[in-house]
Amino acid sequence: MGRTTTNIPMSHRVLSPHHNYDAGHNPCDQQPVQLCGSIFGFLEEEATMSSSENDIYNIQQDIEDEECEDPEDIEDKIKFWETQHQNLHLSFATLTTLVRTTSLESKIRNITKEVLEEVKMAENVCSCPRSVSGGCRSCLMREICSRLQKSGYDSAICKSRWKNSSDFPSGEHTFLDVIDSSNHKKDSVRVIIELELRGQFEMKKGSEEYNSLVCKLPDLFVGKPERLQTVIKILSNAAKECMKEKKMHLGPWRKRRYMQAKWLRVAERSRVMTTVKPLVEDECST
Repeated sequence: MGRTTTNIPMSHRVLSPHHNYDAGHNPCDQQPVQLCGSIFGFLEEEATMSSSENDIYNIQQDIEDEECEDPEDIEDKIKFWETQHQNLHLSFATLTTLVRTTSLESKIRNITKEVLEEVKMAENVCSCPRSVSGGCRSCLMREICSRLQKSGYDSAICKSRWKNSSDFPSGEHTFLDVIDSSNHKKDSVRVIIELELRGQFEMKKGSEEYNSLVCKLPDLFVGKPERLQTVIKILSNAAKECMKEKKMHLGPWRKRRYMQAKWLRVAERSRVMTTVKPLVEDECST
C-alpha cells in the first residue's frame, strides 16, 4: 500500500476537470453528478482514540486480512460479498451516527451542500464558454472553493498527478480540500471534498454484487483522508473479486494504489481568483 500524507505543505497548490467513470453506463440509473443526492461526511473527534475509532480500525484490519483470502466455491463468494456490504455499512454507521460531528467538517459539508443546491436551482451556472445544464465540474469546484474561502477557510482546488510505473499508468485527478491550521498545538487537519465519489468506482462490466455495493456510495464525500482510505480498501477488494469471478483481467486503474493516488498523495493546491464571477450571486449582493 502506498503511504498517505495528510499534512499538505502550503506550497503545494491546481485543477483540471477529470473523472474516471465509464461514460454511457451507470448501474444506479443516476447521472454521474447528483447535486442533491445522498450526502455525508466521514467525521471523527480529533482527540484520543474513542471506541468508535477502534471500530474503524478493526474494519481496516479485517479488510487487510480479507486480501489474503482466495474464495473458491459459491459459499465463499457469497460470504465475501456479504462481508463487503457489512464493512461498508459499518463504516458509514460508525462515521455518521456513532461519532459526533466535528464543527469543522460539519460547516464545510453544509457550505458545500448549500452551493450544490443553489447551482441546481440556477438557470445559467457556468462562467466559462462551455455552459451546460448543472454547470461543468471545473466551474462547480471553483464556486464551492470560492464560497469556502469567503467563509474563512483555506480551501483550494487540488490536482494530483502520478507518473507511469510498472504497477499502473500515469494519470491525474482534481478535487477540493480544506486545510485547517487553527490549532497550533496539533498538526494541520485536512478535509477532502469529492463531488463524484460513486462515479470513481463504477465499472461498465461490474457484476451485480459489485454494482450493488457501489450504489451504496454517495455522490458527495466530505471527510478526512483516513476515512476515504477505508472506502478505497473495501471497493478495491470488491473490484478485484468481481473481475476474478468473471475471469477477466483487472485494469491497473482499478487497483487500490491507483485509487489512492487520486486523493491521498501530495497534490498541488490552487486558490480560486477572487475576480472570477460567481456562478450564483449572493443574496446580499443583489
